[in-house]
Amino acid sequence: MSKVTSFTSVPVIDVAGLRSADPAERRAVADEIGRAAREVGFFYISGSGVDPALFEGLLAATEQFFALPLEEKMRSYIGLSDCHRGYVPTGEEGFDGGTPDLKEAFDTALDLPADDPDHLAGNPMLGPNVWPALPGFADTVTTYYQAVLDLGRQLLWAFAVTLGEDPDTFLRYATKTPSQLRLIHYPYDERAEDAMGIGAHSDFECFTLLKPTAPGLEVMNGAGDWIDVPPIPDTFVINIGDMLELWTNGEFVATTHRVRKVKQERYSFPLFFNVDYHTVVEPLPQFTSPDRPQRAPLRAGEHLFAQTAQLFRYLRIRLESGDLVLPDGSLPVGSFGQEARQRA
Repeated sequence: MSKVTSFTSVPVIDVAGLRSADPAERRAVADEIGRAAREVGFFYISGSGVDPALFEGLLAATEQFFALPLEEKMRSYIGLSDCHRGYVPTGEEGFDGGTPDLKEAFDTALDLPADDPDHLAGNPMLGPNVWPALPGFADTVTTYYQAVLDLGRQLLWAFAVTLGEDPDTFLRYATKTPSQLRLIHYPYDERAEDAMGIGAHSDFECFTLLKPTAPGLEVMNGAGDWIDVPPIPDTFVINIGDMLELWTNGEFVATTHRVRKVKQERYSFPLFFNVDYHTVVEPLPQFTSPDRPQRAPLRAGEHLFAQTAQLFRYLRIRLESGDLVLPDGSLPVGSFGQEARQRA
């Protein structure tokens, strides 16, 4: 089982070696990632190879969008989308039993054409993005998305290698993924005290690549204590999600984290790296035994959709009306991660 420790800080790993021609160097970086995944579940990566100018452009475009009047932003309201894309106003989304998060967001993902067969078949997480009428916005966001998605594929390779599996064990399922990029804005709040902003949760996908602009992020350690994860220049923050916890039967633990309320304005850009929608995720044989029972399998996209539908107001309304039904075997929010382990 995972050896998540009572850590008091989060490691920084230089991943430039993942692009080395030397197999030993690539393996050494993968094993460093593996140690962090087992013992912390959160780590920073430097040496990503992603051009910093891409993030600067993304931040500028995001600031421009969120500065628009609310009426203009609501033209892209996520409830108008049939594949969960667009503007998320304050109060739309909430963890902790429906408590609204004090933030606004803009949700994007793999931008598929309107005639994509999965979209036409009614897939709730695959389809075209919604774009505001801002010159260059779509191109800027998409270019950043593709660069970080490529970085995510390198990490997915490393996770397989450090587990002693075939390097393509996870990558073979990452061909058309519902991997979401969120543009999140926490407005300046002079009344804010040191308290929760986004409630404690784990992420629903395989792992997350995050770029924040200000403090506020905290992670739960093995003792149940909250540890600060402040921004470090030229790094991404990586955290393990539900699907890697399930695939490894708890060898990796989906990292429970939260965002404190902070007075200063804050932007946050998580890319939630997932595998293909219909991928059946079940524990790898090496992590199951008579004294380590196998958790029930889930379809990656169905888990993502079920968790999303329990958190967004427009989807909860459809659930309550009977217009929307969760997939069979759907789990309640909070079924993975350190918080779930603390409750057990």
